[in-house]
Amino acid sequence: MAQESSSCHYNETMQFFYNRSGQRHSLDKSLLTLVQVVGSIFCIFILVANCMVIAAVITNKRFHYPFYYLLANLAASDFLAGIAYVYLMFNTGDVSPTLTIREYFLRQGLLDISLSASLANLLVIALERYISVMNWKVHSNLTKRRVTLLIILVWSISVFMGTVPSMGWNCICNLDSCSQMAPIFSRSYLVFWSVSNMVIFVAMVAIYMRIYAYVKRKTTMLMSHTSSSISRKRTPIKLIKTVMVVLGAFLICWTPGLMVMLLDGVNCRTCDVKKLKSLMLLLAIANSVMNPCIYSYKDEEMWTTIKNLMRCIGNGTRRQRSTRANARPLNSDQDPGTSPPASDEMKTDDNQSLDS
Repeated sequence: MAQESSSCHYNETMQFFYNRSGQRHSLDKSLLTLVQVVGSIFCIFILVANCMVIAAVITNKRFHYPFYYLLANLAASDFLAGIAYVYLMFNTGDVSPTLTIREYFLRQGLLDISLSASLANLLVIALERYISVMNWKVHSNLTKRRVTLLIILVWSISVFMGTVPSMGWNCICNLDSCSQMAPIFSRSYLVFWSVSNMVIFVAMVAIYMRIYAYVKRKTTMLMSHTSSSISRKRTPIKLIKTVMVVLGAFLICWTPGLMVMLLDGVNCRTCDVKKLKSLMLLLAIANSVMNPCIYSYKDEEMWTTIKNLMRCIGNGTRRQRSTRANARPLNSDQDPGTSPPASDEMKTDDNQSLDS
């Protein structure tokens, strides 16, 4: 047994590692089908809704500010999460043990990258809000170049965090250090992952508490001004409400999962972490579903832009159908020479439109 634990097992399938962890993957086919159908509907919503958020930021010039660029980047991370969930749903259950080590790393890596990107984006947004509020402005003075560099930094860190296990921080050569939830991930990596994310959570909460204390003090100082002046001074706070709701949803959906990963990382034998795995995935999907809803609900301008985009898409689809119908060739039973002339009613409508 000691020799098996010290040797590497790169040529094994995931069945070997699942057997060691004691995980069972036999699911009822009807239940698996239901999960895939319902999950696919949610994933389609995640993909479409986040595409609309990104498109709204691109098309509306009122959103061409650092906060909204970062918000669009957060939507991009949720879009990636939707792709990761689709890949996971159709590579789970009885399929999981048949995966190769590389395929398993790809499956988990997509999830880890999307989560890291979401968390890093929320931290950067918190810092951007801190800068803007401390200057009592609606938007910070970050240039487009700096915002672009921040976005590149976010994705660089996220890709690194998601690919660390495949680059060597795993238990393929040390089976005794394997986790229960992720059979080829080292428990030490799960401890690092969960603790680092919790530290970022605490940092973001501290930033927003600092913002709240500053705003409360600033508002008290402005009480001698007129109500319209106070309303104008409160304008920078409106965007904070959106991101605080997003942060709250993220904490609710991901904190339980991080706690479970931490328990698995410290090798808690009395904790049945494997039973909580499905609940963690459900909460993760719910978070990606909630975010675009929060954007549109808390920001009227965003919702108006998204509705206009949907109208444009609907009108464009109808025009394409009309064009295809007009370009359709006549059936064999139709005689082009006997086609009816334009009716008097249509001629009248044409004349009225020209006169008008």
